[in-house]
Amino acid sequence: MIVPFHKPFLVGDEESYISKVIKNEHFKGDGPFTESSIKELKKIIKSNYVHLTPSCTASLELVALSENFEKGDEVIMPSYTFVSTANAFLLRGMKIKFIDIEPETMNVNSSLIENAITSKTKAIVVVHYGGVSCDMDSINHICKKHNLILIEDAAQCINSYYKERHLGTIGDYGCFSFHSTKNLHCGEGGAISFNSSEDFKKATIIREKGTNRSEFIDGLVDKYTWKSIGSSFLPSEFQTAILHTQLKNAEKITNKRLEIWNKYNLILDNNNFFEIQKIPSYSTPNGHIFFIKTVNKIERSNLIKFLSENGIGTAFHYIPLHSTQFGNVNCEFIGEDEYTTKDSERLLRLPIHGNLSNNNIDYVCSKVFEFYKKKV
Repeated sequence: MIVPFHKPFLVGDEESYISKVIKNEHFKGDGPFTESSIKELKKIIKSNYVHLTPSCTASLELVALSENFEKGDEVIMPSYTFVSTANAFLLRGMKIKFIDIEPETMNVNSSLIENAITSKTKAIVVVHYGGVSCDMDSINHICKKHNLILIEDAAQCINSYYKERHLGTIGDYGCFSFHSTKNLHCGEGGAISFNSSEDFKKATIIREKGTNRSEFIDGLVDKYTWKSIGSSFLPSEFQTAILHTQLKNAEKITNKRLEIWNKYNLILDNNNFFEIQKIPSYSTPNGHIFFIKTVNKIERSNLIKFLSENGIGTAFHYIPLHSTQFGNVNCEFIGEDEYTTKDSERLLRLPIHGNLSNNNIDYVCSKVFEFYKKKV
């Protein structure tokens, strides 16, 4: 049996929607599919202020442009994340301060945040790893106490919640991804949710190259002009046509992912060989990732090799940013790296996508157990 680690899930309407874009001859951004996608996304995440972008990377960069950050300002985030989370702020001349994670969730350890705050700290970026929520009450309290901007890297979080609130709508900004590896996708794509109408208006100008073109399109001004710094942050109608049909089927897609996640959890729980992913009581995830943790990096490599020989694709995830040559030079890890490196080297992601069958899952689990029983 061949079980690929990932395969983009299609609902079946994507080709017909692409054909409509070609027929309408509106290929650029801010067309009818962009509008309908924003409406669908607003319904899902329950946010009044949303912009679509070409990627989550673009979303993070737009957020960094939206705030009046100065060279030398500091931002706190976990080192266990993708490079885009840090790059967006390095591009603005900010200093990155990394702190350790909680091993259970691989999310930032909120109890360590205040130790990293200085007079130059301006923002905190949290990453909800695998669509599992950080401790947002605690982090919100810290941000309000120190007057800090709270940014959620919610790249993996469509249909994930902290208590009753959708992830990406709790902080000042929430950045989402619709990359082909995500639950809902359009090949490449992203979005931003704003909690302030003023932040939304500011971003509307920045995303249109620093102009008030949106006001011109809405008939509010007779011409548009250069208003601020900016860049191009609009996805094309080809992207949003695919995104539209994915968003309309968001509940169906999420339920399928959760069905797979729960089956893995049921079969692999309570074993004496490896740890499995744990979900805090305050978090309602979306089944984006299912991971196990081996004893060490060597065991993980051997397991990857064994599963690959049996037709099963697996993957580990981020290399901690502070452990890279670039990150070591340009960023700073505050406090002890107790779990970030150690647990990143033990984590292994199993196949999870909407194309998996029950037989696929049973096969994967049986081979995982076969590997460990051979070791005994």
